Amino acid sequence: MSKKSYDPSSVESAFYPIWEERGYFEIDGNKAIQKADKNFAIMMPPPNVTGRLHIGHSLTFTLQDIIVRYKRMDGYKTLWQPGTDHAGIATQNVVEKQLLEEGTTKEELGREKFLERVWAWKEESGGIMVGQLRKMGVSPAWSRERFTMDEGLKSAVKEAFVNLYDKGLIVRGNYMVNWCTHDGALSDIEVEYEEHNGHFYHVRYPYADGSGHIVVATTRPETYFGDTAVMVHPDDERYKALIGKKLKLPLIDREIPIIADEHVDMEFGTGMVKVTPAHDPNDYEVGKRHDLEFITVFDEKGILNDFAGEFKGLERLEARDVIVKRLEEEGFVEKIEEHVHQVGHCYRCKNVVEPYISKQWFVRAETAKGSIEKVNDGLVKFFPQHWINSYNAWMNDLRDWCISRQLWWGHRIPVFYCDDCGHEWASQQEEPEACPHCSSKNIVQDPDVLDTWFSSALWPFSTLGWGNGDPVMDKLFESDDLKNFYPNSLLITGFDILFFWVARMMLMGETFMGKLPFEHIYLHALVRDEHGQKMSKSKGNVIDPLDMVEKYSADALRFTLAVLAVQGRDIRLSEEKLELSRNFTNKLYNAAKFLQMNVETFDNLENITVTTDLGRYMQSRFNAAVVETRGFLDEYRFNDAATVLYRFLWNEFCDWGIELSKVSKESVPELGAIFKASMKLLHPFMPFMTEYLYHELSGTSLETGDSIMISRYPEAGERDMQIEAMFDVIMDAIVTVRRAKTLIDMGNQKIEEAYVKTDAVTSEAMDAYICRLGKVEKVGFVTEKMENAVSDVGEKVEVFIPTGSIDLAPILDRLEKQNVKLEKEIAKLAGMLNNERFVANAPEEVVATNREALVDAQNKQRKILDQLESLQGA
Repeated sequence: MSKKSYDPSSVESAFYPIWEERGYFEIDGNKAIQKADKNFAIMMPPPNVTGRLHIGHSLTFTLQDIIVRYKRMDGYKTLWQPGTDHAGIATQNVVEKQLLEEGTTKEELGREKFLERVWAWKEESGGIMVGQLRKMGVSPAWSRERFTMDEGLKSAVKEAFVNLYDKGLIVRGNYMVNWCTHDGALSDIEVEYEEHNGHFYHVRYPYADGSGHIVVATTRPETYFGDTAVMVHPDDERYKALIGKKLKLPLIDREIPIIADEHVDMEFGTGMVKVTPAHDPNDYEVGKRHDLEFITVFDEKGILNDFAGEFKGLERLEARDVIVKRLEEEGFVEKIEEHVHQVGHCYRCKNVVEPYISKQWFVRAETAKGSIEKVNDGLVKFFPQHWINSYNAWMNDLRDWCISRQLWWGHRIPVFYCDDCGHEWASQQEEPEACPHCSSKNIVQDPDVLDTWFSSALWPFSTLGWGNGDPVMDKLFESDDLKNFYPNSLLITGFDILFFWVARMMLMGETFMGKLPFEHIYLHALVRDEHGQKMSKSKGNVIDPLDMVEKYSADALRFTLAVLAVQGRDIRLSEEKLELSRNFTNKLYNAAKFLQMNVETFDNLENITVTTDLGRYMQSRFNAAVVETRGFLDEYRFNDAATVLYRFLWNEFCDWGIELSKVSKESVPELGAIFKASMKLLHPFMPFMTEYLYHELSGTSLETGDSIMISRYPEAGERDMQIEAMFDVIMDAIVTVRRAKTLIDMGNQKIEEAYVKTDAVTSEAMDAYICRLGKVEKVGFVTEKMENAVSDVGEKVEVFIPTGSIDLAPILDRLEKQNVKLEKEIAKLAGMLNNERFVANAPEEVVATNREALVDAQNKQRKILDQLESLQGA
């Protein structure tokens, strides 16, 4: 270890390929240390095949890797299942944009050629994130990597669909859905709402008999052509006489009735509300109650149709201003008001989403009944616990799940239609030969594909072989993987996909496996910038994890994320915090260098008997760290575990252990063994550096020896409370002696004698440490306060330095001068702050700065006076 500082780039690039090639990440990678009947499984949230690693991914996969490495070293047969998601909308958008740049479209290519193009893109560019994850040092079972559209998972998706279809739990019908005019149907959770500065358009609707008009307000005037009624509350005295009266729609003169419905809020606006059943989810329900006509005024691309009269052919949003202008010209606009409201957007293309009636496929909400009951029975545990309330609230209000998407890329819906007899059926066959009802060969498959979340909802068990087309695998719980790893032990993911993905997996897992898919669910918060702002390119505050790996190392990034990952709290990440973690790696490197200056190689801790006082103390503190680290990891308190390791290794071992070893050279071999064991304890958090230091201190190399990652995770031994108490006194005495020496301007000089008063048991073994590190010729222990001595009080001791041979005059003179200077400064600042005119007129920051300066000066004076009192008393 001749280099001054640790070089992470060379280590990380060299070690990862060795780990992977040797199969350490696989289920039996740790076979030599596996314990019987100890299994652990966790699923990688499959990143989109279009994805690039961002800081949120880094957090998810870091926390997963920490727990996986911990369980692997603890002897568990461990499966971390990796894979990628085909990301229907996102992937199709990427390839469609490429085609547009080439001057063509998917329609011109045709479905088959387009899908060939997507698959080619996937093979060339897809899965980039998988390579980026390797830079982070994550250790999933890469040989088992799955893709949500690989052959086995395609088979599983078909089996799941046909099963639900045959039970009547998947149905097709005309429903109001969230509609993106670019990407088609979306589920509720695929709509993102943003605040928009829009308008309220108050439009006059004339009475059909010419007796006047009413005024209704709308934010979407382009939809008024689909109005089939105006409603009022049945108890609204203002309008009771109008119920049943007919109105004429402006510009097109179609007559509509005034109806009464309790849905109306009498206090809002005028208390009169237009009803557009085909373009508003609330109006949809009203329309069904009153048997109103459902008029759709634009097509799937958002182009206005015949119902819009002269505006036919205009795009819905572009038509808004044109329609309003025409209404104004004809005198139908009462007024237009500014209005801030929430507008739904497609989570992928950001297009404004419309409520739209469309024939779609749905999973019936009742499918979730079993998973809701099992969650309420306590068969899964959430971390943090409060997320169970959000889960239950959403699931109990669950509506039918729209699973069809108007795309070409994805799992084609396995439903077929007979053109001759009209029969409809679901089949796992790729291309059925004939209609099972009339034997006609004139059959077609449904053109739509399944929602991406349908296939990823099967992830916890389809990746273990369920439904993959193997007769053995299809028998539940008869494959080793299903028996060993379902239910999965743990899921770690962001809370933002609790409803996108987690709830779907709970539903499907319970439906097909009879058990919830997870025993524990850990939902982490968001990673924000140092000011608590959400990261975005527009704000310029995005932290690229790969840049941080390049600059600070993968270990530093991982450790920083872990130490900040407080359950239920957003992470505030900054480069300053990354620098602290990099400093930690250098601290460990230098500690190893120091140890090797005295002893070249070190044995494993389990192979030696620790006999020196310092060795016994450090081993006892190591055992305390083991207990705490294990306890926190078992509760997924990653930040607490990381903090324990930081405190032990930096403060206790590197600062005190190394310092104290300068007195006890014979303890160095024991400290080296303890440090090696500490690298095992730290390994799940910082895998590269711990591997490197472990081999350096062992006199081996990863190229020729076994990895630290398949060694046993440390088990806690007995703590020696007596030796800990002794060293607590030693260290407190050293600190207090040093502090007392600064009072007499002898902080860096050796003094003749010092005395320590303590209630603890003392021994001669303590003298050498205090003398050497406190720079004292002689130390004594007393039971009473000493006169004519400078004193300082620590946490466990009081120290006295006799002043008989020390000239205190210049020291007292310096302190008196400092006190006089501080008195003047305090008087000046207090005078300004007691001046009401100054406080009222000066800028706030100036007043605040002066207040801080006054407090600082007062604190300094207090310390000076304490020093004077101590020295004058001596």
